[in-house]
Amino acid sequence: MDAIALTTIVVYLVAATAAGSLMARRTSDSTGWAVAGGGMSTSLVAVGIAGTRIGGAGTYGVAGDVISGGVWNLWWYGINAFLALAIVGLFFGIYFRRFKLRTVGELFTIRFKNRRCQWLTSLCVQTEYAIVNLIEAYVIGVILSTLTPLPMFGGVMVAACIFATYVSLGGLWGTAVTNLIHCSVVLIGLLVVGVMGVDQLGGWTAVTATVDEHLVAASRDTVAWWGFAGAGWLPVFGMFFSAAVHTPAASIYTNYSTAARSERHIAPAFLLAGLIAGVMPMLAGLVGILTTARYGLDTGLGGYRNLTTLASEISPIVGGIALAAVLAAVISSGGPILLSSATMFVRDWLPFTRRYSSEQRLKAYRITTTVYAFAAAIAAWLVATYTTISILDLLLFGFAMVVPPAVSLGYLVYWRRTTEPGAYWGMAVGYGAGLIWFALIKIALATGFAAAPDAGLAWRTLAYALTVDGQGIDPSYLTFFIPLIVVPVVSLLTSQAGVRENFYEMLAGEEPVPPDMA
Repeated sequence: MDAIALTTIVVYLVAATAAGSLMARRTSDSTGWAVAGGGMSTSLVAVGIAGTRIGGAGTYGVAGDVISGGVWNLWWYGINAFLALAIVGLFFGIYFRRFKLRTVGELFTIRFKNRRCQWLTSLCVQTEYAIVNLIEAYVIGVILSTLTPLPMFGGVMVAACIFATYVSLGGLWGTAVTNLIHCSVVLIGLLVVGVMGVDQLGGWTAVTATVDEHLVAASRDTVAWWGFAGAGWLPVFGMFFSAAVHTPAASIYTNYSTAARSERHIAPAFLLAGLIAGVMPMLAGLVGILTTARYGLDTGLGGYRNLTTLASEISPIVGGIALAAVLAAVISSGGPILLSSATMFVRDWLPFTRRYSSEQRLKAYRITTTVYAFAAAIAAWLVATYTTISILDLLLFGFAMVVPPAVSLGYLVYWRRTTEPGAYWGMAVGYGAGLIWFALIKIALATGFAAAPDAGLAWRTLAYALTVDGQGIDPSYLTFFIPLIVVPVVSLLTSQAGVRENFYEMLAGEEPVPPDMA
């Protein structure tokens, strides 16, 4: 397996980097780099978006969650992947394309003629993106350091070189073309492992019977493990709030929306992307079920190994295919998010670049991409070497931090009474509440915080909320409901001074949008 795995790694990483880098001929200016010049087909937009949506969390992460928590994880991650992209495609994407946005925060500046909502939106989104960029470098580093003589530092540096090369050169074209490859590899690879695994384990009936034996031996509820909402509806709702609600503010979907050839391509592209993205975690979850049947609930297979160990046992070639699928999932989300991070930094945080020529802005994009890639790699190495931070906890925290701007964006588009202070303070209070709540959960779990038997109802409720299921209540509940209330309340108490009165006419397509007005 080692020789095949090493060959798979080298061939796949070189091929993906080369394919993306070859798109440099289409990115001779900043518009071509950030939004593909507005000339991307429906199918290419769809696979670009689908690959962005599904990373390590949607593949080996789901497989691990199925093993530890039950089958509900694969169903609801897949459903929420579809819902997330459908929400953007049906309710927001056309407006991103109509205003030719490069970052989602620019819509606030167009409406209010004030950049602070744009800056705060970027801060919220970049909190998640910094975590995702770190995780992608981390996973590639772990794989390379495990299967090659490279140390962890060398592995993350290879990851940085890959991302910095094909993203900085190929731009959005590069990420979309490579995601076409990545999505194909993930779908085919996981399907092959799933079908061959079921056959090797004696058929589906034998698989379910074996899993049930493991569950009974571990005193686990078999009905709950196999159930559609086996862990209860609270975790299901939590997954929806963390995995779907934040998506309209995830700025990379703005890039892909503006990249579409026309407005009529956007909804079909996002819906197709949702279908593709929804199938991937379900296939990964199937492999998780097979891994449970083969090795039991206490598999000891962390990270990508819960997808590749069974595959390697089937045959070295199938193991190599599974490893390629893991690499594909990681790179497919890492590249576009790195591109969006660089775009936001240049356009949202360096407003003077608006005076740059297209060639100067392209240079700024590429430099920022390279810096981000290597900064994320170094951060990944530090996390792996010097901390015991849970990567999954960081990811869920990052998702929660993007919810406040998504709520404010929804109000901005669909409620004309939304004011700049309402949108701003909704985001600010929601973001701050999420940070504080996440910190309180970690402190409570680390100190063993619990309510005394004679404690009052409020104190017992707080203790429960911070420690339930050993995780606490997801911060995304706070980051959703707080801005949901704050935005309209503050908007009703403040005025509409300094706004573009024709914004909603342009939003509805009743009035043409002046070029580059953000």
